[in-house]
Amino acid sequence: MSRVLLVCLLFTTFAARGEYHRDYIDQQPLLTTPANNISIAYRSVGSPELPTVVMIMGLGASHTVWGDAMVQGIEAEGYRVILLDNRDTGSSTRFDEWGQPTIWWQLLKQQVGLEVDAPYTLNDMAADTVALMDELNVSDAHFIGASMGGMIAQVIAAGYPERTRSLVSIMSTTGAPHLPPPTAEASKALLGTATNDDSAAERRAAMVARGFYPEAMGRQLMAVFKTGDRSTDVSSISSPTLIIHGAEDPLLPPPHGAHTAEMIEGSELVIYDDMGHNIPDAVLPQLLQKMTQHMQAADSP
Repeated sequence: MSRVLLVCLLFTTFAARGEYHRDYIDQQPLLTTPANNISIAYRSVGSPELPTVVMIMGLGASHTVWGDAMVQGIEAEGYRVILLDNRDTGSSTRFDEWGQPTIWWQLLKQQVGLEVDAPYTLNDMAADTVALMDELNVSDAHFIGASMGGMIAQVIAAGYPERTRSLVSIMSTTGAPHLPPPTAEASKALLGTATNDDSAAERRAAMVARGFYPEAMGRQLMAVFKTGDRSTDVSSISSPTLIIHGAEDPLLPPPHGAHTAEMIEGSELVIYDDMGHNIPDAVLPQLLQKMTQHMQAADSP
């Protein structure tokens, strides 16, 4: 059950930034467009004449979870920012009619080598993003992805190298089966709070207000499982790549980031000591500077 714990913890820890604001994001027009046979919701921040950054959020999260500080920090460095809702979150096409997977059964099937049931895969979610770029006449972009969003960004960089100006993979993984599970401490912490129904309800309400969609999490988790180990594809990535990880990440411990860097020739790995599976306020300025320097280097002749 460790992977189920990982998902639940991801849901609670990624949104744990204290100084979170989304007022600036909410001021930007929310638009929808047909893409890859579904509807994708997005916001475009900044001039279309500028180099484009596409930001892809993680499990069960809409684009608003990025927060104003991250988006405005990238925009201030001279970039157009495209924020999108992955399928099954926000105002993009939802798959509620598919229902909720029985996670223990799907885990068992995966462990014995049977195919996991899922309404879509990470490849479909990557194709959604590229189709959105087509609709917006964006030829290529810098991709920034967090957690599952990092996995999607990796799939794009591997499968669509001509569309990838650079890649930033934050607290993500290749999905290789040898990588370590969540820490015992993280699992124990979850089990210690899961018995308090009131606190669980309050936590869920806070996450929904932040921009998370709990009903999508099981289906998106199945997409991750169904896609499986992407190490071979990740090793084909040739775009300039920056891998960011937290030394204190209890969900995807640092070897997940290190393995991603090992697979991508010429990539850079940065591990922040005071970062877990979140982006702390104290780390955000350093992270923004590192990402924008990485993208600016990729933009240089």
